[in-house]
Amino acid sequence: MLLRRSVAILGQGYVGLPLAMAAAGAGWKVFGLDNSEIVINSLQKGISHIADVSDDELKKWLSSEDYLPTSEWSLVSEASVVVICLPTPLNANREPDLGALESGLKQIGTFLAQDALVINESTSYPGTLREFIVPLLRKLRSESLDEMFFASAPERIDPLNENWNLKNTPRIVAGITHEASLLAFDFYSSFCENVVQVSSPELCEAAKLLENTFRQVNIALVNQLVPLCNELGINARELVEAAGSKPYGYMKFYPGAGVGGHCIPIDPLYLLWKARQVGYELPFVAKADEVNGNMPKYVVERVVEMASPQLGAHVAILGVAYKSGISDVRESPAEHVAQALVSKGFKPVWVDPLVESFHGFEKHNGHKISGAIVVTAQEGLPVRELAESGVPILDCTGVYKGISGVEQL
Repeated sequence: MLLRRSVAILGQGYVGLPLAMAAAGAGWKVFGLDNSEIVINSLQKGISHIADVSDDELKKWLSSEDYLPTSEWSLVSEASVVVICLPTPLNANREPDLGALESGLKQIGTFLAQDALVINESTSYPGTLREFIVPLLRKLRSESLDEMFFASAPERIDPLNENWNLKNTPRIVAGITHEASLLAFDFYSSFCENVVQVSSPELCEAAKLLENTFRQVNIALVNQLVPLCNELGINARELVEAAGSKPYGYMKFYPGAGVGGHCIPIDPLYLLWKARQVGYELPFVAKADEVNGNMPKYVVERVVEMASPQLGAHVAILGVAYKSGISDVRESPAEHVAQALVSKGFKPVWVDPLVESFHGFEKHNGHKISGAIVVTAQEGLPVRELAESGVPILDCTGVYKGISGVEQL
């Protein structure tokens, strides 16, 4: 039976679970769907695996029965709204990988209610909704899609951001039809303070890519200046702060060991791929990816220059999550730093109080350390202790400025 104020959310990760909590809080009956039995079992016990969702909040909506975490994909048939929050990574050739999206659509295709609203939040190239999702569902269903509604509303989640959250971050939406746009607007307006309708799903999809391409390009600009600043004896972060004293016409972006997370390293390449599909090149985007991609090698060269470690020596990576305060290591530049150390003949070991495992690399456990690189400033890192013991440290975060033995990027 179709429940008119019900939503099925495909994927209960860093996008889907906060969305589920927000929708439940707005009075929606929420089916939280995920293929991972580990994730579902944990959620059913009231244990959150997402930093932005507390166990208490999760238990509140579980006990009210407004939130049901499940792997029963057939429950999609009871939802008037279906939101896709599935990962869209890059493949081995650094091109769009829509495998998870395709798999999710195949699991729900035959269960969708005839007049359901299907919304894609997963980041992808312009045309994904109209050219990929709708045709695939048309192939999967024996019934016509004429009475169904389709919209795009790209996620804008920044984990642990204290100022901007799902409620107060403006949401852009667009449907394939005018009615679909209105339905998507009504859905998000139930828990978002500002919902912005734009002219087409393709514009929605492109806007999300532009947001993060803007960050990629500007971070690359600053990272490209780092070797020059080092040669000139200028502190790159101080340079950024000095330029940032101008109250208009400038935004501060900081250097680092690379770019990480689910957006900046990936989204610009979706845009670049789509441009090439239609015969265009985006040289700024390609160069920015190249510059930021080379930063792990550069920081390894810097620490080797500082510490002069013997081949085979252990070099520590301090902070391996992609940002401070979280345990997520996917797309972390620390992985590329570790690989660069291995390629130079050194043995990387890592320290991060929030991370349990890191891509098979060995955790620091009493090893003799010849040098260290701070990639992510996690609370509790032994930066001062290592520096006081004589270990040369390159700080790529700017957090440990002023500690003797710690050099800034």
